[in-house]
Amino acid sequence: MATANLRALARYSDSLSQVYLEHAVIEQEGHSVAAFTPEGRITLPAANLSSVILGPGTRITHAAVKVLADCGALVAWTGAEGLTFYACGQSKTRLSNGIEHQARHWADPDLHLLVVRRMYQARFTEALPAHLTLEQIRGKEGVRVRDTYQRLAKEYGVTWNGRRYDRGSWEEADPINRALSAANAALYAIVLAGLHSLGYSPALGFIHTGKQLSFVYDIADLVKTATSIPAAFEAAASGSDKVESRARRILRDRCCHERLQDQLTKLVPALFQATDADADRSVADDVGSLWDPSGVVPGGIQHGRDDS
Repeated sequence: MATANLRALARYSDSLSQVYLEHAVIEQEGHSVAAFTPEGRITLPAANLSSVILGPGTRITHAAVKVLADCGALVAWTGAEGLTFYACGQSKTRLSNGIEHQARHWADPDLHLLVVRRMYQARFTEALPAHLTLEQIRGKEGVRVRDTYQRLAKEYGVTWNGRRYDRGSWEEADPINRALSAANAALYAIVLAGLHSLGYSPALGFIHTGKQLSFVYDIADLVKTATSIPAAFEAAASGSDKVESRARRILRDRCCHERLQDQLTKLVPALFQATDADADRSVADDVGSLWDPSGVVPGGIQHGRDDS
């Protein structure tokens, strides 16, 4: 197979969403990887995964990590049910243009505000009036999310008493809140893999701030009402037993149906008016470019050499 075709397989927009594993051993198996669990062996299509989330009781071999890294799949280590993020590896892109766009907009107050307004606008079907303040926009967004919860509760016949849970008393939360937390956590992993793959920093948030995953929360909020929130209500409607794992499975299917990865390759660059090609192009074989006040100049050249 030609090198160009191998690179095409590694595009984030063509990947599946995520796999979450607990109490499993992950090993290399040929050109892919397999997970061995108490229920049996599971073959993981490494070349088509965007993220592999490892929960408690998991072990992974060096060879398996190498296969996943070569395929551009993000490996993340989390707590039980994927609710606590510990660490993650590197993903597909080796380019810096995405994070350069992001940092420029983050650091400039006017551009920062522009991105915030674009983020809020992306959540509404109607255009937001230009005279609205950020406080008024946040109020409209709060009403939209509240109405979404109430509409889905009625649609799925789930009792909804508001969004509340305590990490220290997880089992005391009602099924819908446990399902929401599990689905949201899985969505964060998918978005994190996407941001790494497209070359953005998960920490430089525009609406959220002060966390290593601030930009992940920003982007996840743009798609929650079509992915994790309905997935959680559908899972809770089927009963309280294993509601967290059911919510993750439903979310995975919804993300595939909504082509979430493809959406992210367009949605995130649009916040900075970067092109889709800028965000998802393959890594070239040549050496990196060098910054110069006159523009970008090619690297890999002995600039101190006088050939005249």
